[in-house]
Amino acid sequence: MASRSPDPDFPARGSTAAGSGPVRDEQAAWQRRSIAQVWHPCTQMQRMQAVPPLPIARGEGPWLYDYAGGRYFDANSSWWVNLFGHADARINAALREQLDTLPHVMLAGCTHAPAVELAERLSALTGGVLGHAFFASDGASAVEIALKMSFHCWRNRGRGSKREFVCVRHGYHGETLGALAVTDVTVFRDAYAPLLLQAHIVASPDARQAGPGETAAGVAERALEEVRALFEARHEHIAAFIVEPLVQCAAGMAMHDPAYLRGLRALCDRYDVHLIADEIAVGCGRSGSFFAFEQAAGEGQAPLWPDFICLSKGISGGYLPLSLVLSRDETYAAFLDDEVARGFLHSHSYTGNALACRAALAVLDRFEQEDVLVRNRASAEALTAALAPLVGDPRIEHLRRRGMIWAFDVCEEWAGERFAERFHLAGRRNELLIRPIGRTVYLMPPYVLDDELSVWLAARVRATLDGVLADVLAEGTSTRSSDAAGASDPATA
Repeated sequence: MASRSPDPDFPARGSTAAGSGPVRDEQAAWQRRSIAQVWHPCTQMQRMQAVPPLPIARGEGPWLYDYAGGRYFDANSSWWVNLFGHADARINAALREQLDTLPHVMLAGCTHAPAVELAERLSALTGGVLGHAFFASDGASAVEIALKMSFHCWRNRGRGSKREFVCVRHGYHGETLGALAVTDVTVFRDAYAPLLLQAHIVASPDARQAGPGETAAGVAERALEEVRALFEARHEHIAAFIVEPLVQCAAGMAMHDPAYLRGLRALCDRYDVHLIADEIAVGCGRSGSFFAFEQAAGEGQAPLWPDFICLSKGISGGYLPLSLVLSRDETYAAFLDDEVARGFLHSHSYTGNALACRAALAVLDRFEQEDVLVRNRASAEALTAALAPLVGDPRIEHLRRRGMIWAFDVCEEWAGERFAERFHLAGRRNELLIRPIGRTVYLMPPYVLDDELSVWLAARVRATLDGVLADVLAEGTSTRSSDAAGASDPATA
């Protein structure tokens, strides 16, 4: 798994071919062409000459290979989407079969087996509490759908005054205008603030905020008190509360106690407010359970569920754009009427694309057939043990894990300027594709770790950290970090 492919077209780093002029020229040519013609996402293009894009020729398992033969471990799962490695044989086979059968048909007035089977299987994973899958293409679209469904549901029930939304400080839900309205990440939001609906923003339950002697559950309780006060004052006008369960990823992997989710469910029930779980990044096993919200229930308690679940990213295994929203029967029923305008008329051309749904079914097959969640627990313990030398390192703080997500924050006095960019570039030299968020270094690897690879990955992360911080110390770089904690660097998020 951790070894290089013997493919002669992709020689090992350091070989004659990898260092030869034509191959290097090809690498540089792709960079020049991309900079000239592709407007890259989440990127300040002014920095592209200093941080040129990494041209990737192919992927295999957790590895990505460039045109010069270099390999890179995909430490962030290509923006948190890749679950079982690149070019997975079983997902590939499922897609080839679907490609020869039915690549796509519109879902308005038609249906097809992959969409139906995917909706059925996801509903079954909630015990039938949630279902009626509404398909889209990306995470922000799923959030838009959930927000619209919530408001329209209340409106159809004669409560049109419930049109306000609540989100969590430093939360991230996407960058279309509706999703951005419930996002609180300054670098993404501020330029478009005049265009956005004004949401209520409440305290984050981020456990890093704990005072002396305070537990993560205590931080969650403090945050819930602010929600309770807001609901008491505005519940007649609030349609929904949206939350990233357990981990606010774009906030720098801000993790919170499951008690926060229990408290939210109770408050939303008490004050008649919809609860939207944005599981786009934390679902599909990433947080340790298939749905992160499964961890809301206390030991011995009945399962708790939100009113809407948004899924994307890992659901299609890193193959094709797909997102969806699951909702409750009573929400679905609120749209059933002879009047067309009372229906939920949201749509786009590739809704429920058969190829994307088939990829998702292949992902669910892997979970069922391989007991992925159990295997991930063992893998997580191995990588956690390999990262143990970081415990007590005075240069970092808040070393933490939730499921298959690891993170630590580099202390501000050590970070220096452009820390995320410097770490990213140093990571490339250590065979890592890794993109910190501000001062937060995090790992969200594909679910293919074994003990040997875990030891290798931890060693490369530590080597990258040592190298970057040694440079900061040697150069006397300003201790003022230009990447504020909790804010995403648009060049390296």
